[in-house]
Amino acid sequence: MSGATPPAQPPPGPEHDPDPDPDEPVRRLPLPRPPRPVPLWRWRRNPLRRRTDRLLGWIGLSLLLLVPVLGLAATFAVGDAAHRHYRATAEHQTRARSLLAAVLVHDAPNHPEPGSDEARKARYPVTVRFTAPDGRDRTAKADVLPGLTAGSTVTVWTDRHGALTEPPLTIEQIRSRTMGWALLAFMAVALAGFAVHGAAALILHRRNLAAWDGDWARTAPRWTTSP
Repeated sequence: MSGATPPAQPPPGPEHDPDPDPDEPVRRLPLPRPPRPVPLWRWRRNPLRRRTDRLLGWIGLSLLLLVPVLGLAATFAVGDAAHRHYRATAEHQTRARSLLAAVLVHDAPNHPEPGSDEARKARYPVTVRFTAPDGRDRTAKADVLPGLTAGSTVTVWTDRHGALTEPPLTIEQIRSRTMGWALLAFMAVALAGFAVHGAAALILHRRNLAAWDGDWARTAPRWTTSP
């Protein structure tokens, strides 16, 4: 058709040159850079800013200020409760448990590297004999140092019924468990803050989509109707 508009052609360049000069260096167009994020754009006046954008910005700022405060409060509260709990547990264990002398029934195995750091930390289960708090002689398995011979004396912790048990909680154990619970409390508050911000962003995003659908439903008939 003589009146038809020819299709748009790409600009001339080395990729479209039918006879490129082999001695001429190839020039390539620079790739477009992604737009840089604008700081505090949710509070800046611009025609594209929506009320939901401003609301989400205020929610994020509020959480940024509240999460550290609430996290520290939860840390101290949970840490104090955990410290009181474990201290009371240690006191109860001290009253309910007894430190007794026990005698090895047979020799303990030798460590492959005697005198090494690993040998000093290693423990082997060996049958020991001891007198329980009720006055009865008992035998049980206890972890002892390697290389001890039969008849050697070791100390064991027993409960009121004469069963071997762990020693009461030490000050270091109480401190480490208290710090662990305090750290978990702070992390829980931080994760809750992230969850609240994510939920708010999702709700506002769905609200934006619904608003766009409504605006398009009112605008589309005016665009598609022939004059």
